[in-house]
Amino acid sequence: MPYATVNGAKLYYQEQGDGPPVIFHHGYTSSHDCWEGVTSRLADRYRCIAMDGRGAGDSANEPGPYTLTQYADDVCGMADALGIDRFRYAGLSMGGATGYELGLRHADRLESIVLVAPAPADGIQNGDAAHAHAQDQRRRQARVEMLQEQILTGGRPNADYLQRAVERALNCSDGHFEDAWTSMVELRAGARLGEIKTPVLMVAGAADGLLQSNLADFARLGNATLHVFSRVGHGVPYEVPSALSRVIADFFEHGVVTAQTLREQMLAGST
Repeated sequence: MPYATVNGAKLYYQEQGDGPPVIFHHGYTSSHDCWEGVTSRLADRYRCIAMDGRGAGDSANEPGPYTLTQYADDVCGMADALGIDRFRYAGLSMGGATGYELGLRHADRLESIVLVAPAPADGIQNGDAAHAHAQDQRRRQARVEMLQEQILTGGRPNADYLQRAVERALNCSDGHFEDAWTSMVELRAGARLGEIKTPVLMVAGAADGLLQSNLADFARLGNATLHVFSRVGHGVPYEVPSALSRVIADFFEHGVVTAQTLREQMLAGST
C-alpha cells in the first residue's frame, strides 16, 4: 500500500492514470473509497491521486491537529511528496470545506477546485444532536443501523460502497472523529469566499440537506460555476460516479462558464 510522510503523518494515497494531476479528498469519517468510481473514469486523461486524511481511511492514526487548516496543509504536503507543483483539487463534504481553505491559503498551488456537497462555509449549524447520535452509534458499533440509515437517506444509494463506508466511520481515529467535526462547526470562511479567484466548480445534490448552504456559498464565490444533480443526496461521487466524472472533465476542459463569461465571449467575437 502506498504511503507518504506528510507534515509528520503517514498518509495513504491511491494513484492511477497519467496527465495533469488531480488530488481528491474525502468527506468526514470517509476515505479514498468514495472517489473510486470517479477516478477510474478520469484516469485516461488525468493523474488521479485519492488521499486519506490523517486518522481516516488507511492513513495512520497520527496525532492532530485534525482541523481543516491542517487537512489543507496536508493536501499541499502530499503534492510535495509526489513532486507536484500545481494541481487540480476535488473534495467531498469535509474535503470540500478543505477546498475553501486551500483556495484562501494556497491559491498559488491550484489550477482549479471542485467542491462536491461541501460542508457549509460558515460552519455546521444545529449539529449537536446529529453528532451525539453518531457518537452513540460509534460506541455501540451499530453497523446494521448505520447502514440502514445511509441507504434510507441516499438519493441513489450504493449499498456495496455504504457497507465499506460504515466500517470506515467506525474505524477512524477518535481524534479525527471528534476534532474534524468541531473544525467544521467552527469554520467561518463565508465572508471571505469572494477572495477565492481560482476557478471553482460547485456540485450539489438536489436531495441533500446541504443544498441551500451550497447554493448560498456558491453565490459568494468569486469565480465559480454550478451543477446540481436531481434525485441525488449527499454522496454524489458514489451515487452518480459516471455523471459526475463527465461534469468534472467538462469543467477541467472549459473552466467556469456563466452568463457573464458567455457575454464576454460574445462581445469579444463581435469586435
